[in-house]
Amino acid sequence: MRYDLVIFDNDGVLVDSEPISNTILAAYLTELGHPTSYEESIRDYMGSAMHRIHELVQERSGQRLPEDFDDVFHGRVFAAFERELQPVPGAVQLLEKLAADEVPYCVASSGSHERIRVGHRKTGIDRWFGEGRVFSSQDVGRGKPAPDLFLHAAERMGVAPERCVVVEDSPLGVRAANAAGMDVYGFTAMTPAAKLAGATQLFSELGELADLLV
Repeated sequence: MRYDLVIFDNDGVLVDSEPISNTILAAYLTELGHPTSYEESIRDYMGSAMHRIHELVQERSGQRLPEDFDDVFHGRVFAAFERELQPVPGAVQLLEKLAADEVPYCVASSGSHERIRVGHRKTGIDRWFGEGRVFSSQDVGRGKPAPDLFLHAAERMGVAPERCVVVEDSPLGVRAANAAGMDVYGFTAMTPAAKLAGATQLFSELGELADLLV
């Protein structure tokens, strides 16, 4: 099916940030007295907005995270991005093809606008994402699995939800796309296929995606 809009998740789909950010998140939560392994961070927080971290920690421990938690966490993450971040293999080629074929696309991420921009700048994919193509959970107040972000992106891009496809690598993102009434292609590079069972279709490499979007 040829879609009128491709909506990309960012972390783990376009930029290879999930291993970096979840390593840092697990270490920081543990440092604050909330023991968390890398695997638990991936399981509980991958694809989520920052408010979910605060909500789950408080629900489980009865304690609030420090007021400066977000600032400290992002400072550590951005420093690591500058040292280590790379585009996901095949992302550059895919974006080049979509642009050449004039396929409308955008990014809709649980991350902040600053996080998205830092990652895009470091990996060099910022040239494909002007201001009108970048949407964050900051824009709507509720992150995935709520459908708000994807519906907001579709509205701003002028496309009906049923004409959109979302490219996601997290169970939360797949649930959000389902709730928005959009098709969703699940990227299994980091997430087992069984956890993305609600996806319209699954793929394991970005090189496969161009054919799926024809």
